[in-house]
Amino acid sequence: MRVITQHTLGGPEVLTIVDAPEPQPLPTEVLVRVKAIGLNPLEARLRAGEFPLVGRPPFVLGWDISGVVEQGPQTWRFRPGDEVFGMPLFPRAAHAYAEVVSAPALHLARKPASLSHVEASALPIVGLTAWQGLVDLGGVTEGDRVLVHGGGGGVGHVAIQIAKALGAHVIATASGRKRRFVEGFGADEVIDYTAVDFTETVRDIDVVLDTLGGDTAERSLEVLRPGGHLVTAVAMQDAELAATYESAGKRFSGIAVDPDPVALRGLVALVEQGKLRVHVQETFPFEQVADAHRLLDRGHLQGKLVLTV
Repeated sequence: MRVITQHTLGGPEVLTIVDAPEPQPLPTEVLVRVKAIGLNPLEARLRAGEFPLVGRPPFVLGWDISGVVEQGPQTWRFRPGDEVFGMPLFPRAAHAYAEVVSAPALHLARKPASLSHVEASALPIVGLTAWQGLVDLGGVTEGDRVLVHGGGGGVGHVAIQIAKALGAHVIATASGRKRRFVEGFGADEVIDYTAVDFTETVRDIDVVLDTLGGDTAERSLEVLRPGGHLVTAVAMQDAELAATYESAGKRFSGIAVDPDPVALRGLVALVEQGKLRVHVQETFPFEQVADAHRLLDRGHLQGKLVLTV
């Protein structure tokens, strides 16, 4: 099989396609013939050496996959021919930039028939981050006021839909050029952060989901109601900021997404109910992974990028 590896840290040009033996699934794992691979900004940071999650090169990046079960006798959960998707092993290396991946069956779910493999591969990391942030940590319920920072991004546009499905009133920040895009996913209000300071226009928020970082988490303290809850996927280890929130009578939670079969099935249910879709800005052939990473490096994406295998 072919895999995308790198032998040094650096720019997109360090990504190289090589031949490698197919992995051998362990008990409770399945072999998946990959059809599409979702790309995430984290992977560009790992490639460049900005975040020491997977160690030193050589390594194979990637977690989000959609494909077909090729070998199934190691588990009762799937059979050969089943179409599946998921985010196996995160944050451990899943070696998903590959034509074949061995994955724990528990980290996969059956692909909804209404999603293509491209769409399904784009969903796991962003969908699980949004679900765990809003449902598991945020406890969003009907009538809550939810503020989603970065509503036009991968996590953001999925988070808007999950919050709406929970019955929340959703406010999202996004650049002006993304207004219609964000409104199309159900946001009740969109704040153009390039023209308006959200702290001057928003009040009485029950849950804030921060996907941006910088000073966003700190400034969000002002817009939360007493007892309100900030969930951040960026400043999750900021103990000083957590103490500031606590002293102000508000809650602070950091989220590091992890494989979650219950949440994955929850995402599938929303897709099947027509309440959730994932936007793919652009697809790239497997061989053009460097071009895809150049676009990742530029940032400001609408939704996700996907490699097709």
